[in-house]
Amino acid sequence: MSSTTKPYEEKMNASVDHLIRELGAIRAGRANPAVLDKVTVDYYGSPTPINQIAAVAVAEARILTISPWDRQMLKPISKAIQSSDIGINPIDDGQVIRLVFPAPTEERRKQLTKEVQKLGEEAKVAVRNVRRDAMDKFKAMKKAGELTEDDQKKLEEETQKLTDKYVKKIDETCAAKNKEVMEV
Repeated sequence: MSSTTKPYEEKMNASVDHLIRELGAIRAGRANPAVLDKVTVDYYGSPTPINQIAAVAVAEARILTISPWDRQMLKPISKAIQSSDIGINPIDDGQVIRLVFPAPTEERRKQLTKEVQKLGEEAKVAVRNVRRDAMDKFKAMKKAGELTEDDQKKLEEETQKLTDKYVKKIDETCAAKNKEVMEV
């Protein structure tokens, strides 16, 4: 890829990375520490992510354990999880907090696959917006005499190849997540 298309490739890659983070937060019935990424706890006056004040581990396929480094944080962590949109009640035994993930119902799994598709479409739109910005820039450069018509066509082809590559990556990522969601 040329240095002219490099910034656009980086933006497309950022869109895919964002999608992967968003998909990680979708609860598919398996214990996944990423579901706690958006949950913060008031830790001495500042909102702090759980993984910065406790060890988060997958104990079994459907059980997540949270071991706070400071035992006094057990109750605040439990409260933060309960008030979040995770939808799982934490079990606090005085040492660790356990989150038991129930297997999602068929209806819930179908709802989750729709959510995955929606996030995938949003990522594709972001990638296509980057392509449009690149194409506009190349046209402006051609008009200003900075590019020949052949160079413009070459850059547009490179940008289209990048777009196709990242759209394919988005489709593969969403397909993998949907497969995970539909597993019983």
